[in-house]
Amino acid sequence: MQTSKLHRRALTLFALLGLVASLAPAAVAQTPGNVPSSSIQRGPIRELLDEMTLEEKVGQMFMVHGFGTSLNDPDPAMIQANQDLYGVDDFEGLIDKYHVGGIIYFGFSNNVDSPQQVASLSNEIQTKATGSGAGVPMLIAADQEQGLVSRLLEPFTQFPGNMAVAATRKTQLARSAARITGNELLAIGINENFAPVADVNMDPANPVIGIRSFGSRAGLVSRFVEAQVKGFHDAGISSTAKHFPGHGDTGTDSHTDLPVIDHNLAELNKIDLPPFQAAIDAGVDAIMTAHILVEALDDSGVPATLSRPILTDLLRKEMGFDGVIVTDALTMEGVRQMFPDDRIPVEAIKAGADLMLMPPEMDESIQGVLDAVAIGEISEQRIDRSVRRILRLKAKRGLLDGEVLVDVTRVSEVVGTPEHQVVADKVGRGSVTLLRNTDGILPLDANTGQSALLAGWGPTTLNTLDALFRLRGVTPEVLDTGTTPNAAAIDTAVAAAEGKSFVFVSTNSAWRRPGQQDLIAALRETGIPVIVVSMNEPYDVAHLDDAPTYLSTYGFRWPSLTALTRVLFGEGDARGRLPVEIPTADGLSTLFPYGYRGSLFTP
Repeated sequence: MQTSKLHRRALTLFALLGLVASLAPAAVAQTPGNVPSSSIQRGPIRELLDEMTLEEKVGQMFMVHGFGTSLNDPDPAMIQANQDLYGVDDFEGLIDKYHVGGIIYFGFSNNVDSPQQVASLSNEIQTKATGSGAGVPMLIAADQEQGLVSRLLEPFTQFPGNMAVAATRKTQLARSAARITGNELLAIGINENFAPVADVNMDPANPVIGIRSFGSRAGLVSRFVEAQVKGFHDAGISSTAKHFPGHGDTGTDSHTDLPVIDHNLAELNKIDLPPFQAAIDAGVDAIMTAHILVEALDDSGVPATLSRPILTDLLRKEMGFDGVIVTDALTMEGVRQMFPDDRIPVEAIKAGADLMLMPPEMDESIQGVLDAVAIGEISEQRIDRSVRRILRLKAKRGLLDGEVLVDVTRVSEVVGTPEHQVVADKVGRGSVTLLRNTDGILPLDANTGQSALLAGWGPTTLNTLDALFRLRGVTPEVLDTGTTPNAAAIDTAVAAAEGKSFVFVSTNSAWRRPGQQDLIAALRETGIPVIVVSMNEPYDVAHLDDAPTYLSTYGFRWPSLTALTRVLFGEGDARGRLPVEIPTADGLSTLFPYGYRGSLFTP
């Protein structure tokens, strides 16, 4: 009976492919992972939906993570982790038990060991998904925003993050970066990227968005969000704008608490919503919700993820979005304060969400939705609407055409190629921003026998700079003082600076870490020239007592560090322009205006 059911579903999938192929406009190139939305017919999707059980439909509305490098990872630690979370041994058991519609990869769950391993895992998951249950291929996702949030590290091409990209002011570079990122993800079987970030970072004290945002102006963010949505689509991968309706103006992290956005309607329409509208207008596939309280949109006290006025009335009806609404991770505390875990997916669905991401208790979550349908709280027609959107997305991205597996032997032809690195380097060179060179320390002289202390945050960052400085004839001493240097560490740094030609200090969110501020103050008191570079938010400068030599890279990946070194030694000018305003430490005035650009060579 099961074989016959799968056979009928296979015929439905191939019927969908036939209609897509026959109705596609001749002028539109048919490339893997990219089917024109105008060609997707609802009839075959309806037939596929009609073949599914309620349990299979509900399963399609969940995206989860699993532990392991393969479908049946034999590592006892991976088996135990899966047992603890789901009561199964591996991905195969996870798919069999819940009929999930999507899988998301993470490093902490041991999914991303190497490009070839990820590609093999993706193939195993898709083979399992299409050969059992509803027979529908998986959405396989990752948070590859680039920069600070990059789930796939080297040898994948590492681009500077969003704020660095926006500092270049070149939307074409943003589009190219997204296309390259998308191509590399698709090569390993990841077909949905949870990017771009559409939040406008208005609050310098924002602990969770910061440099993940393109900047502090809605117009700038909108242009770069549009460019990246188009870039991901150029590659044929699904795009996801996040975190709706805007997580940029809060000092609270929704992973640990419920942030409150106090913008009024006029401010929301001017600041927060335009980037999401730009994403919708560009054809974004999905929008991720935020676990934030926006009283101007819904005064009931529920976070946006659970708010019908926000997800249905605003996003669906007013803004015209008919794609997939995916929640942010339901493990986060911002969404778990009003309802028990089994009710949260029910409330999200009632609000208008389609895809539930990573609920903390999967058994309770699935059963909660099934129970809600059984008592009529949620109709099966409502479930069908969400599953139809999910299937439509899978069809749009080519997942229902029978070609879901990737060629593992050709992954290295796509991932981390020299051509891709050239584009990453262009972003790096265009983003480094000089804010102060008051004492004229820069540019440094190469090959003159100088010595330097490289101190501050980041052993990898400092060791990379050590190698780059040595190539220019400087003899560095590396001293990693971390994010919170104590008095002893500061004393050690001061002693190490003695006799050096100059001191370089790397900061990471020094605006909220007084130990880093004290370190820089103590090093400046030695009288030795001190160069300060923020490797995270550019706001540190306001808290460093007028540090005379200050630059911002907005990140610490290889392209940013090589570009920074070129600027320090005068091999190229600092080209980046601030994508944000930098207020004074007391917040009462502006220290550096939006768009500010310092130069080594011109006044």
